[in-house]
Amino acid sequence: MPDTTANQGAYPQSRGQKVGLGFPLCRVVGIVCLSSGAVLDAALGRFRGKGGDEQTLLRSMLDTLKTGDILLGDAYYATYFLLCELQRRGIDGVFEQYGARRRSTDFRLGQSLGSEDHLIELKRPERRPPWMSQTQYEQAPERLTVRELKAGGKTLVTTLQCPQQTPKSALKSLYKGRWHVELDLRNLKATLGLGKLSCKTPGMAVKELWVYLLAHNLIRMLMAQSALLADCLPRELSFKHSLQLWLALRQYRGLEDEDGLSDLLMLIAQRRVGNRPGRIEPRAIKRRPQAYPLLTKPRRSACSGQLIPDTVLSFSSVFAGANPSLN
Repeated sequence: MPDTTANQGAYPQSRGQKVGLGFPLCRVVGIVCLSSGAVLDAALGRFRGKGGDEQTLLRSMLDTLKTGDILLGDAYYATYFLLCELQRRGIDGVFEQYGARRRSTDFRLGQSLGSEDHLIELKRPERRPPWMSQTQYEQAPERLTVRELKAGGKTLVTTLQCPQQTPKSALKSLYKGRWHVELDLRNLKATLGLGKLSCKTPGMAVKELWVYLLAHNLIRMLMAQSALLADCLPRELSFKHSLQLWLALRQYRGLEDEDGLSDLLMLIAQRRVGNRPGRIEPRAIKRRPQAYPLLTKPRRSACSGQLIPDTVLSFSSVFAGANPSLN
């Protein structure tokens, strides 16, 4: 967010940044439909401070889920009380086991369901979490039966306990599909530009966030309609390609008639995303950024002229080296 007093008050910057050098940060947690990629709900909170952690934001959205749904998440959400709450609501969960429990998992214990696959009974934590009232803590079951299994080098924990209805291979394939959500976040932040908000007040920043999510869901809706006509899955179509087609047709042709929409859906279905399971790419870029000096003091202090001589000299030497006529 822009570095304004109002934004800093609502969404403070990181403690590791000096005053005047950082930017307000917010944390966003969303529930994404795995089959279509649409954002079903989202919650916004402070990056630091009480009530802004991912667990709290997720609990505020649990009413979005319905009985029979399956919640898929990473290891941060594999907590005893969240699993209890999901089970109480008739919702199943599949998560990667968190660090401490993953290191102590012993498949020789509990009821064996197969190779590195068992049912285990978890005890209620002795300490009540700060966010939970004493009444809620006492109402939580003292023991919870969950299923642990090893799949693809990861230890998963789930409330789906029947190996006939949900075999190990199906759970492995399901959790592997969670990577689509990471790509959805990339589409939101990089392709659409949600990574940097531009509004200078918290209220407008929240509205800006929801406009981005609305635009994202609009493209997802077009992809779902196109996939239905092309007899394929929405995940097989390219989000960026669909966005580019939508913008081009809105600018040069318009979609006032049904023929324009039909042509758009047909063009969207022509670009399929390659199936690259297990693909590994380095999280790095080849192109080097331009060597601009970093701002090490508030801009108002930097404008006093202390940084101008060094900056001018450095850029003068660059231009002189690039063009001999300047020497």
